[in-house]
Amino acid sequence: MDRIHLLIGQPKRTVGVLAVVLLAVGVAVGSGAAFTAQTANPNNSFASGSLSMTNSKDAAAILTASGMKPGDSTTGTVDIQNTGTLSGVFTLSRTNLTNSDATNPMSTQMNMVVKDCGNFASGTPTCDVGDPAVYTGTLDAMNSAVALGTFAANEKHRYEFTATFASGAGNLYQSDSTTARFQWDAV
Repeated sequence: MDRIHLLIGQPKRTVGVLAVVLLAVGVAVGSGAAFTAQTANPNNSFASGSLSMTNSKDAAAILTASGMKPGDSTTGTVDIQNTGTLSGVFTLSRTNLTNSDATNPMSTQMNMVVKDCGNFASGTPTCDVGDPAVYTGTLDAMNSAVALGTFAANEKHRYEFTATFASGAGNLYQSDSTTARFQWDAV
């Protein structure tokens, strides 16, 4: 008698043999991984920094002059500091420009020079002839942001503003006035 006839003739034995074979297959498949290992890095944390600034003339004018005649100048300084924990790219903008005479705006005759007198890393900077100008032009033309560079955390710079009433301004500008706001931004 061959094996197949033997298994068919004895169903209980056949079921037992099949159960043993299935159990052996299950053990062989279930024990496929011989080794495992694991490691962890606990307490990962994240915090944001800050970007903030101070302005030594906060809420005050850098320049104020009255009774100007063509050729007159006025000068003022301001200190800008990055008081945050992150470095930031700083800019200066002229905003809120108003002229008392819209036909002959005085802002077109007010020549501006803004100089970076330096940072306070080696002490209080002095504003000298050789300091780099970050802006030269009329108050009217100062209509886009002026790049001042990147300030590291706690870096502080002094800026000197000089406004000169154009020497060629004629009688059309008598009794005129102009005002503007200087705005400092960092990103």
